[in-house]
Amino acid sequence: MVAAKKTKKATESINSRLALVVKSGKYTLGYKTVLKTLRNSKGKLVIISNNCPPLRKSEIEYYAMLSKVIVHHYNGTAVNGIN
Repeated sequence: MVAAKKTKKATESINSRLALVVKSGKYTLGYKTVLKTLRNSKGKLVIISNNCPPLRKSEIEYYAMLSKVIVHHYNGTAVNGIN
């Protein structure tokens, strides 16, 4: 019971922070733009939704590792995270 509350609060916290980032306007969406950002070492954090295809996910993680960017796996779809 306690673990469910903790995960719900964590999800709400991540959702509210995502909304703040979207409001600020300093983000990129999409596979190609994320790879371009990682190649140029301009990103700080990559959030990958759980419906991302495995091959793309591993490629993004690889480029993130090379450019020393933090990767967060989001337990929701990309559409749910922004709303």
